Amino acid sequence: MVPELLAPAGNLEKLETALRYGADAVYCGVEQFSLRAQAGNLSMQELSSACEVAHFQGKRLYLTLNAFLRPGEEVAARKLLEALLSISVDAYIVADPGMLYLVRQVDPDREVHLSTQANTTNGLAAHFWQEQGVKRLNLARELRLQEVAAIRESVDLELEVFVHGAMCMAYSGRCLLSAGLSGRSANHGTCSHPCRWKYSLQEEMRPGEFFPIEEDERGTYIFNSRDLCLIDHLPDLINAGVDSLKIEGRMKSLYYVAAVTRVYRAALDAWRDDPDNYQVDPQWHRELEAVSHRPYGTGFLFEHDHAFVTAENSDYLRDCDFVGIVQEEAPDGAWQVGGRNRFKSGERLELIGPAMRQAEFVFTEALSERGETIATVQPNAVVRMALPAGAQPGDMLRRWRSDKSV
Repeated sequence: MVPELLAPAGNLEKLETALRYGADAVYCGVEQFSLRAQAGNLSMQELSSACEVAHFQGKRLYLTLNAFLRPGEEVAARKLLEALLSISVDAYIVADPGMLYLVRQVDPDREVHLSTQANTTNGLAAHFWQEQGVKRLNLARELRLQEVAAIRESVDLELEVFVHGAMCMAYSGRCLLSAGLSGRSANHGTCSHPCRWKYSLQEEMRPGEFFPIEEDERGTYIFNSRDLCLIDHLPDLINAGVDSLKIEGRMKSLYYVAAVTRVYRAALDAWRDDPDNYQVDPQWHRELEAVSHRPYGTGFLFEHDHAFVTAENSDYLRDCDFVGIVQEEAPDGAWQVGGRNRFKSGERLELIGPAMRQAEFVFTEALSERGETIATVQPNAVVRMALPAGAQPGDMLRRWRSDKSV
């Protein structure tokens, strides 16, 4: 059985994009009790519309309520759950036993998934949560592959793991560094990401003289984790009995959601079609390098020394700029495109769409909304322009930063 592909939906546009580019399910948050308080999130009206969009396509939507409640927040949490009774989300994702307790009181028939924040690391813990009515566990990211398989052998509830995206230095994401340094609590969804800041050492007798913190001859940032990328290991996870493969990134860009989702969709479809002869397509790696990311690693899944920490710095890597999104076809065969980053005449662009569809072309000119011919498209401009055959609404335009285009 092919696992579910679960993609992030930081807002309604990203939700629709994730579904268009191959997600079987999406996860999103509302304005309260989500650990991505700055992700944009959905209003209650948008959440209702999002459920309709997902269900019309035969797909599922999970709502994150995974913040840890503090004294005094129980009343607001109860009111939110009461307001959600009429909205057809397929499951709540929770971490706090207090939130689970409230769900069981207010909305006992709703499916519940357990967040990775609960750091489930063994079969006994899995049995405990199963007895509380939890249907799915997002396992702790600290587990080895064989440990995932061992938990699979001990319980019959659904198992979910992260396969791609940012990692956190704290144990299962439970971090106090942000709260201590900036007053913004990661456990309430407002992390300021101080693990990505650069640090240095000052010796007491040398005030004002700063030394970089180094671990080896290259230097390293001791708080700085690699991004997770398990595209090479999907058969291992499938054979270990994982039911859902989750992509991190509710705060990532629209382009990230599209590009990453379509790669993992292609990989899962390739495994489904011929599992005995499954091979990783080099194109998948090229595509994952084309999104903004830190150096990739496999987290804790395998026995690799220092595989979790970046070797050099905290800078993002990115081979492509997302420059436009295709909106609709005009009667004359041209396409309406919304600009996202500046692009100009003579630049080689690439159009990408679902199912790994893509085509290169050289941009020459466009028509502005006033019908004027322009050679440069600015961010947020809406223009009409020629696109390669086969273009569709929702496709994206990108520009490679170096000569890596096909």
